[in-house]
Amino acid sequence: MAASTEQIKELREATGAGVLDCKKALDEANGDLQKAAALLQERGLAKAAKRSDRETAAGMLELYSHGEGRVGVMVEVNCETDFVARTDEFRQFAHEMVLQVAATSPEYVSQEDIPQGVIEAERAAMAKQAAEEGKPADVVEQIVEGRFAKYLEQVCLLNQPYVRDDAKTVDELLKELIASTGENIQIRRFVRWEVAEPIEAQRAEPVEA
Repeated sequence: MAASTEQIKELREATGAGVLDCKKALDEANGDLQKAAALLQERGLAKAAKRSDRETAAGMLELYSHGEGRVGVMVEVNCETDFVARTDEFRQFAHEMVLQVAATSPEYVSQEDIPQGVIEAERAAMAKQAAEEGKPADVVEQIVEGRFAKYLEQVCLLNQPYVRDDAKTVDELLKELIASTGENIQIRRFVRWEVAEPIEAQRAEPVEA
């Protein structure tokens, strides 16, 4: 069944995809808008993965102060061009990220930023706890994997559920932006300060490039 002009328009407004992409997705989904949107999302995320090694030399620093100045957050988000960096869509994403960091206090941007020694210590502690709980030896590793995934949701920004929609993660939100803009976009670093916290407790201090 050929897609109607009204369907293409509706799908384009909902997803931001191009006219031809919307028409192709609707044709493949036999006019089902939800299925067509899912197809576009899958393709967009695949394209986002292919862009991950492209240089991101533009972007912005977003600042946020909360609780009458008791919490301050700075996040650096990078993209490929100044054109995208100036768009409302990109700036809104950067603002959402400072709100996310303020609310959830992550320690790292991604799992790759966690020191290997920290990962090993956490997993060893989880395995020990499972054993002390009397869990069978053959399921301890499975339990550790589940608990480690929960740990990553707490400490890694990209793994966290998005505070405005916990049905998606921050990483999924980022990939949607990459698919929409057509550029590689990265959350490079962040820092979160809170009044009277010990200096060593400050989160994810910026590092030299």
